[in-house]
Amino acid sequence: MSTQKTLTFQPTGGDLAISAIQDWCITVSDDASASEKYAAEEFQNGFNQATRLTLPLVNTNADNGQITIRALATLDDEDIQITVESGRVQIQGGLPRGVLYAVYQFLEELVGIRFLTAEHTHIPDASALKIPCGSYTYSPPFSFRWSYYRENAENPAFAAKRKVNTVTDAENLGGKTQQQLINHSFHALVPYGTYGENHPEYYALVEGKRDTNTHGGGPQLCVTNPEVIEIAAASAIQQLTDRPEATNISVSQADTAAYCRCETCEALNEAEDSPMGSQLTFVNAVAERIEKAHPHVKVGTLAYWYTRKPPKTVTPRHNVQIQLCSIECCTLHAIDNPDCEQNRAFCQDTNEWGKICDDIWIWNYNTNFRAYDLPFPNLRSIAPNVRYFLNNNAKGVFMQANGNGLTGEFSDLRNYLISHLIWNPHLDAEALLNEFVNLHYETAAPAILEYITFLHDNVESKGLHPRCFPTPEDVGLDAESAQKVFDYFQQALTLAEKPEIRARVEKVAIAAYKAMLVAGGDMASEKRQTLIDAYIALCERYNMSHAAETQAAEAYFEELRNQ
Repeated sequence: MSTQKTLTFQPTGGDLAISAIQDWCITVSDDASASEKYAAEEFQNGFNQATRLTLPLVNTNADNGQITIRALATLDDEDIQITVESGRVQIQGGLPRGVLYAVYQFLEELVGIRFLTAEHTHIPDASALKIPCGSYTYSPPFSFRWSYYRENAENPAFAAKRKVNTVTDAENLGGKTQQQLINHSFHALVPYGTYGENHPEYYALVEGKRDTNTHGGGPQLCVTNPEVIEIAAASAIQQLTDRPEATNISVSQADTAAYCRCETCEALNEAEDSPMGSQLTFVNAVAERIEKAHPHVKVGTLAYWYTRKPPKTVTPRHNVQIQLCSIECCTLHAIDNPDCEQNRAFCQDTNEWGKICDDIWIWNYNTNFRAYDLPFPNLRSIAPNVRYFLNNNAKGVFMQANGNGLTGEFSDLRNYLISHLIWNPHLDAEALLNEFVNLHYETAAPAILEYITFLHDNVESKGLHPRCFPTPEDVGLDAESAQKVFDYFQQALTLAEKPEIRARVEKVAIAAYKAMLVAGGDMASEKRQTLIDAYIALCERYNMSHAAETQAAEAYFEELRNQ
């Protein structure tokens, strides 16, 4: 069991031994919410697996049960409050998610259960456990937490255990935060299919022509066109009217660099020393109109790519959110590493935005979009990056990974790290990593830990700064290092003593086969064919769906077969 803590503990003295609980019952209110009832069931099940005690679950309106699970109206929606006394335990939290998170935190931190993957929960023998008496409390610093893995989307009950609050509307799982991801939205606000033919002037002027390319949610808008402002505002207001529970809406650029260069837009951008000059002026104008119809809704926009640098004088309205995107940053080094020149501009922009906006959100990148299954050395930078976002007053974090793919490189481990750290940025990332690897891979763990060290040290020693679309060379792979990577995983397979451990190692070993295929150098055709066959077999066995962000796995397999 890990010694790290997420709950603030105020001791009162003494311990509660599991042996003293054997005749207790679990109580939940008759009129409890769906998430309270589910929380009580989850406690009953998890506690039974760890302690072998089957405690009855009783519905009652009386507050006299020995183990009480309930929501408190005085707590925020994800706050946790646990009280352990010699004669009772109270597990309490806010609604709709806090009470469920409180149960999972109790099972993790005070019992020792670990929710490693959707298929693997580590259950310790807690039959002799003693829980220190006192008060345990926690309030998460980020209200929006998205570890963007398809494993979470396809297993919302597991995502709830990992306290990822952005994937499901299920009431028993507490639903999801009503803060929406700030994302590309110009295509939805002023659809090209609706207006493009009759009003080309609504869209970006690029190299003397109005853009007609709808790639990336384009074309971009001419953001200084008064009619565009009114149409975009009306569209946003209607969307919010149709979705009254929403707390924010995106008014943000398309995912393309073809922003408007018309005379009016360019003059504003030149005066503000950033293309964000015209963009933010547009967003402010739309936000002003939205506020009149929906005064409690925030308007979010991306500070992304060419708009990341804040303008000189234009500042966000009080109802505007800024979501900073770190796509240009090195993924090996922490964003605030002073020795990484590649990250300095992002830090400078973050500091400047912090001076003019108190509603900052983060879009961070945690995978290789060019090749989901290639070794990707960012495991050392995740924790310091999350802490950097926290220290710069971010309210929520979207940690983008291979959200449209299954069986990405170390997706299980990285999801465990990310979800823990965006729940509590102060956890020891190295302890978390070691905990996961040792529990999940058991006897094969030493070889996998050696591989992780080698991968990161190798890139560091070569002075490389990979981003989120790296080539094999960018992550330090050549014939020699690819062979070393392959050898580490062959050793791990040899060490795997049980069939289920071998299966877990096989899944993560896909990256080693990929490294050999793309960086293994010249090899005999027979050897290469053997690698291709083994690689495809593993990918199919472990349900790889995408080889890259825009390439289905089967399409990539066909490329390999035709080589």
